[in-house]
Amino acid sequence: MSGLKRALGRFDAIALVVGTVIGTGVFLKTTPMSQQLGSPAMVLLAWVAAGALSLMGALVYAELGALFPEAGGEFVYLKKGYGNGVAFLYGWQRFWISGPGSIAAYAVGSATFARGMVELGDGEQKLLAIAFIAAFTAMNCLAVSVGGLVQSALTVLKMLLVAGLAAGALAFSTTGSWSHLSESEPSISGGVGAFGVAMISALWAFDGWNNLPMAAGEVKNPGKNLPVALVGGTVLVLAIYGLANVGYFYALPFAGVLNPGDLSVAARAAETFMGSGGVVFLSAAFVISALGAMNGSVLTGARVPYAMAQEKLLPAFVGKLSQKSQVPVSSVLLQGAWASVLALSGTFETLTDWVIFSSWIFYGLCGFAVIRLRRAEPGLDRPYRVPFFPVLPWLFCILSVALLINSLIELPKQSLFGVLFIAAGIPVYLVIRAPRSRAG
Repeated sequence: MSGLKRALGRFDAIALVVGTVIGTGVFLKTTPMSQQLGSPAMVLLAWVAAGALSLMGALVYAELGALFPEAGGEFVYLKKGYGNGVAFLYGWQRFWISGPGSIAAYAVGSATFARGMVELGDGEQKLLAIAFIAAFTAMNCLAVSVGGLVQSALTVLKMLLVAGLAAGALAFSTTGSWSHLSESEPSISGGVGAFGVAMISALWAFDGWNNLPMAAGEVKNPGKNLPVALVGGTVLVLAIYGLANVGYFYALPFAGVLNPGDLSVAARAAETFMGSGGVVFLSAAFVISALGAMNGSVLTGARVPYAMAQEKLLPAFVGKLSQKSQVPVSSVLLQGAWASVLALSGTFETLTDWVIFSSWIFYGLCGFAVIRLRRAEPGLDRPYRVPFFPVLPWLFCILSVALLINSLIELPKQSLFGVLFIAAGIPVYLVIRAPRSRAG
């Protein structure tokens, strides 16, 4: 892994966290969450709970990222904590579901937002999504510093857009009223199960805080920069999301959030202070935001197959670096090709549900890996230690398990698909391991 260049500085790393996290969820997920929970107060509570859980994860990953600053992120952590088998299953689901699924969802979301600017049929929308994937895949075949520069620029732009949307809704909305935040829909019962499902929606909006460690082998001074970027970036996103959602509920009566019509809740809120012409502007902003998140996913996700190939768990060509750019080009191209297939076959909601459930299985395992490694190898040099150990890692693990159980109950189809697909990687791993066993 020494061939990778450490070209990403602290600002690049923070931009990668924030830019990968802020994508489509903050503009789209408030409506389905409201339909599940029935009141602004409960929706805001679900956002806070999902943000707190993501922050716990960022604190856990900060210790692992500083301890093992190598390309591959969770693949490396799971290998150190549990061995090749669990690490392979993570890489298997990351290669087939989480990585390309996230890219596909961002591309589909970007193309959906583009319909606010130009008329697009369903077929044209899918072609545009694939074109987005192809363009950013090609860009990330260049030096990692190029992808990092693009990420930084898009992150600053999207933060200004989201903050501007929230501030405009709070300061200039013609229909704004703080009384909207106390409204509710009595026909929606909510409940613990519905709250868990709403958290799944919010966690999609927060997903991406874990991506930076996948590119840890390309971060300068990772012992210091990884923790700062992971924790600082996640806190910044939580603040931005809270402000945006308060803006939505202030600008719109709750009935308007529940049923925003053919626009997203964000566009409907913007319409209250920008008029109908603002929808075109907001559509462009949403496209930029989704593409920024997609760029971060393309950059980081391709490092997992690369790390697997280094361990001889994937064909050797996947782990080769371009002589010119020092980027795993084959891995980037494979990822882009499969993401294009998913963009053609899946809807936005289906893709996000697949990604979140499958991902959180391994997020929880990474949390427990911190506990295992502290006990098994206490003498390792840890540039950063998760605070409130072992309470915080244990709480993160317990909440992750509770979330997964609730998903199996409330979203059985999507959840079982994730479980079965991960299980399908077991015979594949046994076939790959067989030559090693015979040689040993």
